[in-house]
Amino acid sequence: MYLADGRPAPATSVSPGGRRTGRSRRVRAAVPSTVLVLGTVSLITDVSSEMVTAVLPLYLVAELGLSPQGFGVLDGVYNGVSALVRLVGGRLSDRGGGAGHKAVAAVGYGLSALCKPLLLLVHSLPLIGAVLAVDRTGKGLRTAPRDAMISLAAEPAARGRAFGVHRAMDTAGALCGPLVAFVLLRAAAEGYDAVFTVSFCVAVLGVVVLLLFVPGRALPAAEGTAGATSAGPTSAGPRAPTAPRTPVRALLRRPEMRRLTACAVLLGLTTVSDSFLYLTLQRRLDLPAGWFPLLPLGTAAAFLSLAVPMGAIADRVGRRRLFLAGHLVLLCAYGLLLAPFSGGTALVCAVLVLHGAFYAATDGVLAAATADAVPADARGSGLAVVQTGQTAARFVCSLAFGAAWTAWGDHTAVLAAAVGLALAAALSARLLRPAGPAAGPNSPSERTS
Repeated sequence: MYLADGRPAPATSVSPGGRRTGRSRRVRAAVPSTVLVLGTVSLITDVSSEMVTAVLPLYLVAELGLSPQGFGVLDGVYNGVSALVRLVGGRLSDRGGGAGHKAVAAVGYGLSALCKPLLLLVHSLPLIGAVLAVDRTGKGLRTAPRDAMISLAAEPAARGRAFGVHRAMDTAGALCGPLVAFVLLRAAAEGYDAVFTVSFCVAVLGVVVLLLFVPGRALPAAEGTAGATSAGPTSAGPRAPTAPRTPVRALLRRPEMRRLTACAVLLGLTTVSDSFLYLTLQRRLDLPAGWFPLLPLGTAAAFLSLAVPMGAIADRVGRRRLFLAGHLVLLCAYGLLLAPFSGGTALVCAVLVLHGAFYAATDGVLAAATADAVPADARGSGLAVVQTGQTAARFVCSLAFGAAWTAWGDHTAVLAAAVGLALAAALSARLLRPAGPAAGPNSPSERTS
């Protein structure tokens, strides 16, 4: 059981051999209350978002008759527009000091909530695309400030675990959302309208919890060696927001930031979107349309089960290593989709478990690795830089995959993505290799990476 502690976690010590002291072992069991409250907000919001996400591919393709290439454009908008505003959200939250993180996140959550009832009113593809763009704008604004609040509240040596706890709670919502959508589609006469209406009500509840229970100012925990060596001394406590801000250009001059961003972009260019992966499974096995919203449940269940263990593993073996290993797991999922045998239920379960394991090993882990590479006064901006690169790359992948599917079919499109992912992983392994003769599996730089 994780215990909430409203105060910043005390500093940890690491022995020369890389083992944590007894005091550190006690701290590992505690998760700051800010992380738990933000996890609750994400849980509620993900119930709302995933209700829509679960039915959207089928709604657009089956109800509106959209081609795979057209869906690729809208899916790219849904997943890529947030990349255009993440830098804005991160930078605005840093300029506002500790209180700015909560304010910008609240605006982002509010925008996404307001978009849910609009889906009831629009039926043409351009208008649906516009609503989705605004919804993703809200997500882009809130993601970096939210992750900045998590990284500032958590002890540096346990950031992987803190992000794992948050992502597990977030994924619990992702697990419930498709299930609610499935029930509504089967029970309501106007199933899609019911899904959009309930989604709006749930999203409003998430905004209320954020405004009432998340602290207005983030107090950074004591920075470890990674923050000190890369950014110089960083003050902790109420005076930290008055420190000079680190510009984005200065962040990109940091070698660790450049390598992380480059790898996030390379791997994102070959990461097929969830919607396309589920459509590929549905078409290969000819699943009934009514069962389609349940496919994300497999991914969410695996993600929920593995997020916290993967975060703890990342803290021990290195966050960059686990981030790369997660993409190799995704490559295995692509391989199963390309396999000539027909596995039925076993194939579906295996692909979805691998898909969830991929997210557990990469999502929060990348955020924790990025937090190690930037100072506290630019935490939102640093997270936004890496997330923008990754999201923009996935936007390009959605467009390319949709075009490849339309031109060559789903099998060839998945094959091209698998080959690209293998090449990107090989290049990323070289980029993320620790520099210097003393860099090894037990070196401090790799333990905090």
